[in-house]
Amino acid sequence: MLLSKKCRYGLRAMIDLASQPTDTQTSLAQIAERNGISPQYLEQVFAALKRGGLVCSVKGPMGGYYLARPAEQITAAQIVTALSGSYYEAEETAGPGCSMEGIAESVQAVLIEPLNRDLDRFFQKITLEDLLQDYHQNRQGAENMYYI
Repeated sequence: MLLSKKCRYGLRAMIDLASQPTDTQTSLAQIAERNGISPQYLEQVFAALKRGGLVCSVKGPMGGYYLARPAEQITAAQIVTALSGSYYEAEETAGPGCSMEGIAESVQAVLIEPLNRDLDRFFQKITLEDLLQDYHQNRQGAENMYYI
């Protein structure tokens, strides 16, 4: 399981959005500039996040995006699913002409299914609030660094 560039950018953009005051909208241009992401690419990311019910938008000169619900109610699983469709490893199936009956089923039962269960538990337990708190801790640590 690999996180696509779209998922990584989407996670970064969601953390950025969650770090803004809750009573404001943030433009894609601002998010793109702060994160070094192409605004055109970010439009695609936010279209998927909006379809996934994770962000809302306000049109107009003072418009932008905001979280559809509080950060503690948005999971990494929801973000990744909105952006990539699924984070599960594909099912193992035997191809035509396979003479070793049951091998694909064994790989599926012993490897793929447990992996998918663990991935699901992992992504479901991490919230956007967790990611935001870690970002704040990292930022605070960087601000306290002294260079000579």
